[in-house]
Amino acid sequence: MEIKDDFYMEGEPVKIISGAFHYFRTVPEYWRDRLEKLKNLGCNTVETYIPWNMHEPEKGEFRFDGILDIERFVGLAQELGLYVILRPSPYICAEWEFGGLPAWLLREEGMRLRVNYGPFLRHVEEYYKVLLPKLVPMQCTKGGPVILMQVENEYGYYANDTGYLAAVRKLMEDGGVEVPLVTSDGPFPESLNAGRLQGALPTGNFGSRTEERFGTLEKYTDGGPLMCTEFWVGWFDHWGNGGHMKGNLEESVKDLDKMLELGHVNIYMFEGGTNFGFMNGSNYYDELTPDVTSYDYDAVLTEDGQITEKYRRYQEVIGKYTRLPNLPLSTKIQRKDYGKLEVKERVSLVSTLEAISEGVSSVYTQSMECLGQNYGYILYRTRLHSEENLGKIRLWGANDRADILLEDRLVLTLYDRELLEERELNLPVEKGSRLDILMENMGRVNFGPLMERQHKGIAQCVQINGHMHNHWEQYPLPLDNVEKVDFSGAYLPGTPAFHRFSFHVDETADTFLDFGGWGKGCAFVNGFHIGRFWEIGPQKRLYIPGPLLRQGENEIILFETEGKAPGTIVLKDTPDLGEG
Repeated sequence: MEIKDDFYMEGEPVKIISGAFHYFRTVPEYWRDRLEKLKNLGCNTVETYIPWNMHEPEKGEFRFDGILDIERFVGLAQELGLYVILRPSPYICAEWEFGGLPAWLLREEGMRLRVNYGPFLRHVEEYYKVLLPKLVPMQCTKGGPVILMQVENEYGYYANDTGYLAAVRKLMEDGGVEVPLVTSDGPFPESLNAGRLQGALPTGNFGSRTEERFGTLEKYTDGGPLMCTEFWVGWFDHWGNGGHMKGNLEESVKDLDKMLELGHVNIYMFEGGTNFGFMNGSNYYDELTPDVTSYDYDAVLTEDGQITEKYRRYQEVIGKYTRLPNLPLSTKIQRKDYGKLEVKERVSLVSTLEAISEGVSSVYTQSMECLGQNYGYILYRTRLHSEENLGKIRLWGANDRADILLEDRLVLTLYDRELLEERELNLPVEKGSRLDILMENMGRVNFGPLMERQHKGIAQCVQINGHMHNHWEQYPLPLDNVEKVDFSGAYLPGTPAFHRFSFHVDETADTFLDFGGWGKGCAFVNGFHIGRFWEIGPQKRLYIPGPLLRQGENEIILFETEGKAPGTIVLKDTPDLGEG
């Protein structure tokens, strides 16, 4: 691939018609299906981010198996005749936990992110020494399908340290990257001035006003091609936003047509997929807005890969610029309603705590990161050894949400800004009463300067009746070991608890877990963490991909924190993202 006045492959101009599809948001059994549908849309390229926090979940421990098998994913794309754009930037944004940065970076005192700061760049270098040898052989210069790689992501929205950008580019080039490099930024002078890098083609991320945006971008490309690297065709949802976000289809179709007339496009998203586990990100402007589990994004395909009206309309436009293939779809995919399930067993968190966590004693509270924990929940336990009443309480240095229980009774829930305030309780207590504070990491902020202030749990102290309260037992709860939950313990209604369901399957299919009546928590299907639920919506059902089920007996475990547990769930054959 060469970049001159246009993109050229072996001397011939190439119009890049790409779709964004994140391998880590879709089970690998469905990758081929999504890529076949991408090709049938008329796309010749697939684009994906690469999430550092998934591939190096702990410092020096790397994963490239299963849903993280990037080599298999790129190989499938090549098998189907697709080019590939890779975005291995340390930071990806993507509405992903911490923007794809590993949470363990925050364990280091004084860590600075995405700038020319030695300790951060050393971690990037050590990651690239493992990652890049997997990517380099897949470049088009070596017979592979990878035609472009991105240096950083929307850097002009974050900072303007060109020395940092140059350092990342050098790490990539020293690691064997030979294909052309790109940057992508907002289509505004202030973003492009701050985020551009010599030797990398500037591209833009936007979802409307194509001619105007390309007109701005053209001033920065030195006569090179114009490309929208993220053509936003929808948007993401956050908990409590009032309804599933949708784009304007008619305007979007016009913008796609104009992009293909004037340049090149990567449709964001072709398929959004799912924020499995605790991997949703958050934004923070006036308040914390954590993203829902679904990353449907109102994309060209639905979260579970269904063809939409948007797909058909885009296909008509793309057909004006290229020949449309008609590739047979090779994967049988269906939706199924498995009906209502009754709870089989339940146990309160306090009754199985020792089975799933090991307490860490400390005079003062410590953050998740300080205790070596990245995601999930953490329970802080103490005895009110010097109090005769629980009058006032305040949590200092706390994120993101606290359920406060006195002798197993939920007495207060604090969230986001409420954690900054002193709250009056005025509850009588006996000396030695047990106080538990269950903190939840709602998903680290993935955009902006607040990324450097994303320590979770209680990093400073708990103030009770005007003074700091000391001596705590701290129980990390990443919930990566739900198979160890001991359901023989006591269930106390109204407390955080685990609830186990089982059901028989003759034929596996995609299904959707309706959590109506339940409060807040997360769900596990045969040990796989499918994500969070919350009664405030807009999302009302969690997607369960068919490959997570097995013929015969299956298990679902819900961890619910608010004590709202009706005892039944329903597995439906349709999603409900809260459209109304």
